[in-house]
Amino acid sequence: MNPLYEKLLQCYESYKAKIDFTPEVALVLGSGLGDYAKDIRVEATLDYHEIEGFPVSTVPGHAGKFIFGYVGEVPVVCMQGRVHYYEGYEMSDVVLPARLMKLMGAKVLFLTNAAGGIQLGMKPGDFMLIKDQIASFVPSPLRGANIDELGVRFPDMSEIYDPALRGIVKKAAVELGIDLKEGTYLQLSGPQYESPKEVAMCRTLGADAVGMSTACEAIAARHMGMRIVGISCISNLACGISAKPLSHKEVQEAADAVAPKFKALVTETILGIGRENAE
Repeated sequence: MNPLYEKLLQCYESYKAKIDFTPEVALVLGSGLGDYAKDIRVEATLDYHEIEGFPVSTVPGHAGKFIFGYVGEVPVVCMQGRVHYYEGYEMSDVVLPARLMKLMGAKVLFLTNAAGGIQLGMKPGDFMLIKDQIASFVPSPLRGANIDELGVRFPDMSEIYDPALRGIVKKAAVELGIDLKEGTYLQLSGPQYESPKEVAMCRTLGADAVGMSTACEAIAARHMGMRIVGISCISNLACGISAKPLSHKEVQEAADAVAPKFKALVTETILGIGRENAE
């Protein structure tokens, strides 16, 4: 058996021994959404440390646990704190949580993050619906022997972000009166912020926002046949666009400032996904 798949199954068995819950939507909570669990009907929690072999985030402000519960009547699993490639983990560990949530039963992966804005006209506090991505600057999570149990060797990535789910987000934003941008997200490895010339390169390549997560998770989830939707909170303008030096503290503060609107948008989107599934 592929050792990566064996490790994934080990994590799944560890989860099954502790939790009896089948989610429909898997939600990865980015900066500013860390306390989203307070807004849902919680049924159970599972600390990452309780899952044998599971990677644990070292980033300040990331709680490091799964929250199982309901948004309205939609069963969800929330990942409260993701792991990043820049923390030193292998890419297979970075995407292990997304794969695990698919095994839990989730059909939709809802990715959120804080990102640097590149698109002209963006400002801190904006939200960007991800319509496409560029992941060429980090190792592919599918590198190495293919795990046939998860997906095909050469998966199609022509529509990573599900058009119907993007439509649900747009409708939710209109109903909530939230100005929603749309664009392409580019993942770099981090942990350093980008230089002005790197930001210029990203813009030339067609990126509208840049960050250090998300794209690799989307690839792994798409490989497994999940439907994916993603929203970036523009917490800062990328280097060379903003005159101010960048800091994690300011990124966190900016994300926290718009957290209520972000939570509302996430909730209304999940309720919309629930309505779509019921039709």
